[in-house]
Amino acid sequence: MSQFFPLIFVLLWSSAFITTLPIVLNSDPFSALAFRFFFVAVCFFIYSIVKKIKIKVNFSNLFNSFSTGILFHGFYLGGVFYAIFVGLPTSIVALIVTLQPILTNILAGYFLNEEVNIYQWIGVVLGFTGAVMVIGFDIGSTLPMKGLIAAVIALIAITTSTIWQKKISNDIPLPVNNMYQAIGAVIFHLIIIILIFEDAFIIINLEFLLAMSHQVFLVSLGAFSILMYLIKNNSASKTVSLFFLIPAVTATMAWVFLDENLSLVDVIGFIVTSIGVFISTRKKVSKY
Repeated sequence: MSQFFPLIFVLLWSSAFITTLPIVLNSDPFSALAFRFFFVAVCFFIYSIVKKIKIKVNFSNLFNSFSTGILFHGFYLGGVFYAIFVGLPTSIVALIVTLQPILTNILAGYFLNEEVNIYQWIGVVLGFTGAVMVIGFDIGSTLPMKGLIAAVIALIAITTSTIWQKKISNDIPLPVNNMYQAIGAVIFHLIIIILIFEDAFIIINLEFLLAMSHQVFLVSLGAFSILMYLIKNNSASKTVSLFFLIPAVTATMAWVFLDENLSLVDVIGFIVTSIGVFISTRKKVSKY
């Protein structure tokens, strides 16, 4: 089953971009994320109790879980949601955060002592090239500076959190780690709302509830748990190379579900990206 985790992760993570827009049309980004991760934390708490998993942890593990949760769910998702909220096109947001594998490959060797070989760098180049082909740039458009800054903050946050999560490798059960990460995210977003973002609102309607349910159950409980598993059991540089597939798969989903155009260049870009991810993540074959 675990061999299918990368595929499942890419599909679920990509689908989150499709449901982010209806959420921010009915809520400010930080209220939506506080709402989302409150229920995520409750779900992981109930699961841990039912499975009789010990939820008490030492201060070091609690600090690390809170910190990575704030980076993953606070700065990363907060940056993505806010960028879309202020009008930055979803495709541009996806392209910016897709730069993550490049930063991770650069930093993984220094912080994690991981060997990043030439094949992984070739995969990175192909992956980024394919992502640009799929998404493209509307050079004549005016992009909101606040959205661009938020997207760059999101990029830095998910790169930092991935390396941190791999380096600390908490020795606590995954559901407990995810629960405390979600609690950290709730606290973070509530603080942002109280101190910075004054126009907090949530419109509870069917569109909001369907999109939020998708992000709580399929993305936060499903995709994020898979991501934590992949980070723990694979190298950080290889794991994040999967993110190069996100823009292409997101564009395909938008074509199917939102009736957006998918050109021949997009299809070619998807193939180039897939080849790049395969080269970057394939296991090294022994010579003996």
